[in-house]
Amino acid sequence: MTQQFKTLSKIVACAAAFAFVATGSIGARAADSKSAVAVQNAWVRWLPNNLPAAAYVTLTNSSDKPIDLVDVSSTDYGSAMLHQTVSNGSTQKMVMVDKLTVPAHGQVSIAPGGYHVMLEDAKHKIAPGDTVHLKLQFSDGETLDAPFAVKSPAQGK
Repeated sequence: MTQQFKTLSKIVACAAAFAFVATGSIGARAADSKSAVAVQNAWVRWLPNNLPAAAYVTLTNSSDKPIDLVDVSSTDYGSAMLHQTVSNGSTQKMVMVDKLTVPAHGQVSIAPGGYHVMLEDAKHKIAPGDTVHLKLQFSDGETLDAPFAVKSPAQGK
């Protein structure tokens, strides 16, 4: 064998070994990060002129125990707060809530007209078509960094 062929063979072998190790470690990380709560249909209703936005999502709990959503934060916004819209006859108001329970083997929707995450003080220009990230912290110690699609009010769900 020529020296070039031996060198090329070593490079290919090293690359294959690296790919195997990298793939194995990625798979282990994915298996270790399995959360009891899953995020579906995550989106943000964007409003113009730096007005506050609202985030909506469906949370599904696959565990045998209820799990509370206890905190929400975002690197894209200065403030993220869990609110509930409450009706009093002909008026509605927003009330800040400390937690939202996701029932065991059930789901809860954070949806227009009910619970929502109020997002204020965007840290950069955000527009429909963008993706922002919200960090959801749960009472079981799990934290999920979830992508939320930014939509205009006309796009709705």
